[in-house]
Amino acid sequence: MKLDKLKHGFDHTAMPETSHTGYWSREVTQQLAHQDWALTHIRNRIDLSAWQSHTTDLPRDPYVEQRWKRMAWLALDQAGEMQDLGHCPMAQGGAFNDAESMADKLRYYAPLTRAFLERHDVKRFVEAWAGLWGLQANEPILMQITGVRGEGKIDPLQGQGIHADGCKALSIMVVSRQNLVGADNHLYTDKAGTELVANATLAPGDILHLRDDRLYHSVDAITQQAPHQAFERFIIIINSRFVDPYQNRILRRHFPDAILNEG
Repeated sequence: MKLDKLKHGFDHTAMPETSHTGYWSREVTQQLAHQDWALTHIRNRIDLSAWQSHTTDLPRDPYVEQRWKRMAWLALDQAGEMQDLGHCPMAQGGAFNDAESMADKLRYYAPLTRAFLERHDVKRFVEAWAGLWGLQANEPILMQITGVRGEGKIDPLQGQGIHADGCKALSIMVVSRQNLVGADNHLYTDKAGTELVANATLAPGDILHLRDDRLYHSVDAITQQAPHQAFERFIIIINSRFVDPYQNRILRRHFPDAILNEG
């Protein structure tokens, strides 16, 4: 984890391992409350190599070249346990995603596999993530495994630049990062990027939490490090409480009983 303008720490013994509230250190919740973002890692919480194995069978993204992706809509039930809500397309209005290949389109992706979603460390991560953001039962959570691989140079955001994802709760975790230079994350207070908040280079297992309705983010272009080997970078994106009316309309259509952020 390489950082600029960033301080953080880890508290792995403050609370019992079985408590969802102990999944994240107190510093993470404090940072989110006071600066709208936090950076930590979960390498001690998950089997990272097992998660990495689920990047090998990702189908190609039908909308973006050199990208691979699966996604699922999840939620907590009344007992606080993760449930798969089933099919719903991803939708981002142009106000939040101005990339021509993605803006104002319904996008359909292959689902996350049962083998992945049924892992204990995946369920616990989603449940603890929902707890971090104070989500209620039946609030839709979008979880994606997505990434790029190839040679030469590529923009992992495919033209989105400095942007917001159209939600209140957003976290990005790097699953794998091989043979590349770049892909540095940046946070800003505005879409124009006039005020930089932080820079971070995430290693596998690092996770960046941010209040997406208050901060904008971007990722630098990727170039391969060794010239005769392909690069790859795969990430988990997990977010909820959508402020994008387009996405909320689609969610209401597919999940009529869901609790949505429609105010």
